[in-house]
Amino acid sequence: MNQDYMYTSELPVGNLPNLYILADGMGGHNAGDYASHYTVEMMVRSVRASQESSPVSILRSAISEANLAVVQQAGMHIDLEGMGTTVVAATCIAGELCVANVGDSRLYIAGDGLKQITKDHSYVQEMVRSGELSPEVARVHPDRNIITRAVGGGTEIEIDFFEVELKENERILMCSDGLTDMLEDREIFKIIEERKDTQSIVDELVIMANEHGGNDNITVILTDPFAEDADWR
Repeated sequence: MNQDYMYTSELPVGNLPNLYILADGMGGHNAGDYASHYTVEMMVRSVRASQESSPVSILRSAISEANLAVVQQAGMHIDLEGMGTTVVAATCIAGELCVANVGDSRLYIAGDGLKQITKDHSYVQEMVRSGELSPEVARVHPDRNIITRAVGGGTEIEIDFFEVELKENERILMCSDGLTDMLEDREIFKIIEERKDTQSIVDELVIMANEHGGNDNITVILTDPFAEDADWR
C-alpha cells in the first residue's frame, strides 16, 4: 500500500504562482493512504479558492481546512478512525521560498551542501534537539517514525513556516521518510552533486533508497527554480 501522495504544479494555482505538496500517511494507523490523498486534494481546493495574497496565509488556511476535513471524515467513518498524515508544502515567488510543514516529511535546499529547512515533528528528533540523543542513534532508534504532529491529529493544528531566499545554484528537494530513513544526507547530496539531470537524480535517489532497504514508500520532488524552462515567478 502506498501511503504517500504528492501534487506539483509549476503553473499558478489560485493566487500562488506554483505549488508543491507532499504527504505521508501515518503507518500503522487506519487509512493512511486515504489521509494523505484526501489532505492534498483538500489543500489544492483551498488554495484555488483562496482570496488571500500572502503565501503564508494561503498555506496556513489550506492545511488548517484540510486538517478539519480529515478529522471530520475520521469521525464519520469507523474504518477511517485515527487516520492522519504528514504534509510539507512549498511555493516560490521571485526567488523567495515559502515552506509549511507538519510531521516529519522534509524540505531541503541543495546548493553548496544539503540543508534541511523543515524541522521534524517526531519523538526522536525532539530528543535530538534537546540533546538526549545523538543524530547517529536517532537514525536507528526503534521509535524514530513516531510523529508528534499530524494532519488529522485534532481540531487544532500547529504548523511551522519557513521563508528562504534562494540562490541561483540551489535546488529544492522535498521527500518522505522513505528516502531519509534509508539514505543519510551526505549520500543524498552526493547523488544530487554527481548528476545534473533532474529526472536522473530522482530516479537514482529512489533506486539507492530501495537498495539500502526500501522499508517504506519513497516520494521525491526535486525542482530547479532557476532552470531555463522553469516557470517560477
